[in-house]
Amino acid sequence: MKTFSIAALLALSTGAQAWGGWDYESSSSIEIDKGNLVRPGEEIEYYDYGGGGYRYGTVESVDDDEVEVYDHESGEYRVFDMD
Repeated sequence: MKTFSIAALLALSTGAQAWGGWDYESSSSIEIDKGNLVRPGEEIEYYDYGGGGYRYGTVESVDDDEVEVYDHESGEYRVFDMD
């Protein structure tokens, strides 16, 4: 019972955090909120601090701490260096 409770707390705490990063090309801080599955082919919502709002994109690739996203609004590919 005690092991289950600790495991449940760890699962909840890691899933509740946002993932922060940086887009060097646009010099913009990026935050991917919880609930987004960051895997190739998945659509995500992220907050673009440089653009001042939420944006939607499709994850093209994930390599270590680098995420390439096709931004639906701009029609451009963006690369995020994630922490």
